[in-house]
Amino acid sequence: MSVGKERYGEEMDGLIAGVDLCDAYTQVNCAGEEKVWTIPTVLCRSREEDLWYVGEDAYAHNLKGDGIIVDKLVKLALRGGTATLAGVRYEAADLLREFLKHVLELPGQEYGRLDFRQIVFTVRHLDTRLIGILRGCMAGLQIPPERISVISHPESFIYYTLSQKKEIWNNTVGMFDLSEECLRYYEMKVQRALKRTTVVAEYEEMEEGFNLDILDSPSGAKLADRILCSCADRMTAKKLYSAMILSGKGFEERGWAEGFMKQICFNRRVYTEQALFARGAAARAQDILVDKNSPEKNGSPFICICEGHLKATVSMNVLHRGQETNVVLAAAGDSWYERRAVVDVIPEAQETIDFVITPVDSKKKRIVTIPLEGFPRRPEKTTRVNIQIAFLDGRTMDVRLKDEGFGELFPASDAQIRQEVML
Repeated sequence: MSVGKERYGEEMDGLIAGVDLCDAYTQVNCAGEEKVWTIPTVLCRSREEDLWYVGEDAYAHNLKGDGIIVDKLVKLALRGGTATLAGVRYEAADLLREFLKHVLELPGQEYGRLDFRQIVFTVRHLDTRLIGILRGCMAGLQIPPERISVISHPESFIYYTLSQKKEIWNNTVGMFDLSEECLRYYEMKVQRALKRTTVVAEYEEMEEGFNLDILDSPSGAKLADRILCSCADRMTAKKLYSAMILSGKGFEERGWAEGFMKQICFNRRVYTEQALFARGAAARAQDILVDKNSPEKNGSPFICICEGHLKATVSMNVLHRGQETNVVLAAAGDSWYERRAVVDVIPEAQETIDFVITPVDSKKKRIVTIPLEGFPRRPEKTTRVNIQIAFLDGRTMDVRLKDEGFGELFPASDAQIRQEVML
């Protein structure tokens, strides 16, 4: 189930990159490479010329007084905000594009390649607006949409972990991520099955999260250590782990967390990885290319259940050529923001459309029934219903039903139904 370098090939040209985009920092890693770039997510424009700087260079020019800085670029873009720099008003999406342009130049300069074969962005909160903004940014940089994907941090956690040796992930894997923005605990489990292995990753944002500035004082460091000990006791007690991972800027230096380290390391393998999400995104980018270039097109070797993916299968029981069959419209593990389905059906002896919802973590199925209210009454088997489904998020399905009539004898009407179905 490895998603490591050996699954790809050396014959392909172009960079394969994972980009961890957060408001505090951005990290970039290319598949199969150790080097990681960590850049504060800030952008600076020169006061006198149309010159741009990012990261530490942006801070330096702002400090000198010859540049104007803007930060929190992700939040600004999600708000649809603007910023005025050197008398010029810029849209937030344009500023984010300028920042990413300079960030992506770093691996290009390092490896002597200007093109990207695949880029996977990983973000702390998966949002359809942000996905659209990032795709727009890349289009502005002449990178085709089929070379761009956006995934959640939990999915990056999965891909990073599965790219390691099997003994790392043969049981529950836990992770504490301590960043400038929050404290999160992640947990991943591999559920083996005869047909296809399922990998489940979830996270919980700790309410006890703290600003990393408190680590600058001895009293603050002691308080932070106590907070982490309390979180570890609550989240990890009586669980068997094959590995525990520590990630994030807060764990760059761990001397302040003596109590937490003693607690977390007791009878456990503990690893640190500061660029876990960027490396996981790069592994995912590599896996996408494997699938694109595989003649079998079997897709991922496992079902991924985490933020960004469906936790239930949506299907319909239909008659096809006289035999009852189950038609899957969306499968558990599908990316909810990419999944669409369109199908035409002819209801027989019924005035409803029925969907079967099957959660991946339960044997309980349920039927969701949508009455064809407002549809014209016609003789049996003379109404064709067009069904379109999409997903607003991982738990909400958007269903649209449209009357297509039945040939010239029964022309289509204006009858339509739209309903949100909770999975």
